[in-house]
Amino acid sequence: MSQHNLVPREVQYLQEVLKADTKTVNIRLRQGEYQYDLAKGMASFQLELRFPNVKDIIERLYGEEKTNDTPFIRKIQTILKKMEKSNVVKILPKKNPWELQRYALSSFSFQDTDKNLVTLAKDQEIKQSQNLLHSMLNREETTAKPINFKAKIFMLAFIVVASYMAILWDLMQPSINPIIFIPAFSVAAICSLILGKTLS
Repeated sequence: MSQHNLVPREVQYLQEVLKADTKTVNIRLRQGEYQYDLAKGMASFQLELRFPNVKDIIERLYGEEKTNDTPFIRKIQTILKKMEKSNVVKILPKKNPWELQRYALSSFSFQDTDKNLVTLAKDQEIKQSQNLLHSMLNREETTAKPINFKAKIFMLAFIVVASYMAILWDLMQPSINPIIFIPAFSVAAICSLILGKTLS
């Protein structure tokens, strides 16, 4: 999943995780064991502002060949489920029913069941991700403003033109209908003023 396709809830979750303190969990996170490898793999995705599914994680950690090994995928999913119960991992809702579930760490720092402090990202990496997220949000906000501005101008211009057309049509009739003329004139005048203020 591209970092540019993040929904607001995912952005919020990334912000929370990037600021999260050390979490105490009741699972062992020792180097060389699956839980540690999976957590470290997910950390690398999250630092890139991405939420991986099980196949993404397996491909990064164990190679593409393992992504077709169904028993191995089930084994990893079982471990991820245990990690979720221990509050190391969060399972994110699917965007589409046919997609695989995506996973996210709840923090980059844990104290495991053996009282070991496990840090999955350096302060500098976390800071870089925060900067990347900040610049991505600024870029999206900057591109959204001109689109909203253009849409507003187009909508106001359309209403003004439609109102004046209704006025002209009413004036061309044998008798002027005040039920059409007065509201159309009022809307045209108000929208013209708003359009003028928006363009100035």
